[in-house]
Amino acid sequence: MQSLKEVTKQENLNLDLDKSYQEALKDHDFFLLVKRLQLPEKNAKKLTSKLQDTILEKRNCQNCKGFFMCKNAYEGHRLIPEQKEGRIYFSYEPCKYKQSVLELVRLQNKKVRMKDIDTSDKNQLKVIKWLDNFYGSFSLVEPMKGLYLHGSFGSGKTFLTSALLNELALTKNVDVEIVYFPNALRTLKEDWENFASLMHRYQTVDILLIDDIGAEKVTDWGRDEILGTILQSRMEAQKTTFFTSNLTIAELEEHLSLSSNSVDKVKARRIIERIKQLAMPMALVSENRRK
Repeated sequence: MQSLKEVTKQENLNLDLDKSYQEALKDHDFFLLVKRLQLPEKNAKKLTSKLQDTILEKRNCQNCKGFFMCKNAYEGHRLIPEQKEGRIYFSYEPCKYKQSVLELVRLQNKKVRMKDIDTSDKNQLKVIKWLDNFYGSFSLVEPMKGLYLHGSFGSGKTFLTSALLNELALTKNVDVEIVYFPNALRTLKEDWENFASLMHRYQTVDILLIDDIGAEKVTDWGRDEILGTILQSRMEAQKTTFFTSNLTIAELEEHLSLSSNSVDKVKARRIIERIKQLAMPMALVSENRRK
């Protein structure tokens, strides 16, 4: 049973939340956002500060002329709220300037080799050692588990894994495919003429890197029909698979749960179990190397 002091504290907290919420509603953009998300007032009050952040970051982007002006929490990204079955999920979406940089980075990563890896960053040594051991022992005859490399924006995850895969392709004649997952989903959805051949490629290539998993907008189709099918095929064929992500395995599971219902949670868990069968999770703690 709550004490009188605890009840008073809760009442004061509720009053503060209500005051902040009523003040925020004076902002027309905030009012429209709450209306669009179809948020009950009780839930909106608890998320007032976070929702105000999304409004602020949207305005920052509207007036931005490039990275040198970025004022958002994560450089080149904007906080986006989405409503799924009464719950609000927040994710980061790259801006047009960030998209250009990411595309440039992906083009550069197609050319990197293991000799290009900077070994002076001690935070990367564990990952570099793993990649070096993988390269030295890799054989197409013997199935090998890949890596689920997760870490912060710009820490070098894609660079390191691309360097390994490029080296294997050039020196050991290994067939590799590096797929930026958000773009891959978009292509598969729009290019039905090549859908079957692309899916076959992703399911059968010797080594597949699914880059930036967790950055995509989750749908039943993308999660179950595309990602689930690719992972199941590669798991059954014992094909080596790599992943890079800004999310830990636990965070990815939450991301893949479209809602809080038990069916979605089971489907998300099924994807995670396939990833664990295919790859070993490892964290990359490093500064933003793209700076």
